[in-house]
Amino acid sequence: MKTINFYVFVFICLLFVSCRNIEPTPPMVKQPINGFYLLNEGTWGSNNASLDMYDYETNEYTQNVFPSINPEVILGLGDVGNDLQIYGSKMYAVINASNIVEVMDAATAKHIAQIEIPNCRKITFYQGKAYVSSYAGVVLEDNTQLGYVAEIDTSTFLVNRTISVGYQPEGMAAVDGKLYVANSGGYLYPVYDNKLSIIDIETFTEISCVEVAVNMQTMQADSHGNILIVSWGNYNDVQSDLILFDTKSASVKKRFNIRAGSMCIVGDSAYVGNYDYLTNQSSYTLVNLASEELVPGSFISEGYESIVLRSIAVNPDNHDIFLMDAADYVSPGSVYCFSSEGEFKWRKIAGNTPGYIAFKKKTQL
Repeated sequence: MKTINFYVFVFICLLFVSCRNIEPTPPMVKQPINGFYLLNEGTWGSNNASLDMYDYETNEYTQNVFPSINPEVILGLGDVGNDLQIYGSKMYAVINASNIVEVMDAATAKHIAQIEIPNCRKITFYQGKAYVSSYAGVVLEDNTQLGYVAEIDTSTFLVNRTISVGYQPEGMAAVDGKLYVANSGGYLYPVYDNKLSIIDIETFTEISCVEVAVNMQTMQADSHGNILIVSWGNYNDVQSDLILFDTKSASVKKRFNIRAGSMCIVGDSAYVGNYDYLTNQSSYTLVNLASEELVPGSFISEGYESIVLRSIAVNPDNHDIFLMDAADYVSPGSVYCFSSEGEFKWRKIAGNTPGYIAFKKKTQL
């Protein structure tokens, strides 16, 4: 009896010790947004794309931080900033006319690498890879070179694969192993491309090409298996529009029949903006993606219709709304901040043609 009790005692002790040595499950790490970077496009041929930085904690907005952080990059950020995204610990700036994707540390904006992609336009990410759309060539009399998408390894920054798509591809979205590419045909005025290329990412082959709308630009996936697409129309008898594309059926689900120039999705809300060059007025429309209906009214308070709207960004944490004002496209523009209710909070002077915001996160234990 004593022997049995001794072994039971030893077993309990070992169990207690082993339990103490098990690494506890770490708590969820919250990464609140503590600022953002803003990529200013600059003026074509002027090599004056620039990167601004905003700090939420100090309310400090700093213009053109890239040269001081990276003095060894002699030519600076480059010519015409076309997209800015943060993926993991790195930030990627697509610099169109310089034919490069500038890779930086997301926390410090310190230069890491440059990836050469001719006539690069937009960037998106999927399972550790970056995908960059490229116009590739230029107009050659009555013909033009097809564009392509490059797949980049985000650890080596090497181009793994490329695939030809339509003419002058712009925005992209990756959903369930497929990459959707908006072919704009931007060099083909007045007959634009109107096809959406659907690529199987595993085999990197085009499995379908669907007619959707002319001159497609921005794309973003929602949480319901759809992609929201902005079409700029042909600037004549075909107006811009917002289109809901169903990835399950690979078909257009709905056309909202509203003027659309830029768009940003946060949660089940799509913030859609448009600047009308005939009236010199901007409009701001909210779309409920759960009901697939327009929300009546404007998501911005009255008095800001004269902003020359270039793009929209929304903080996914507190839903602050940011409007990029291009002004006259040759002098410094502005970034406006509004509350989630659309009330004005502040305005900062930015660089030439402020275009794209990437929100910055700070790890807090």
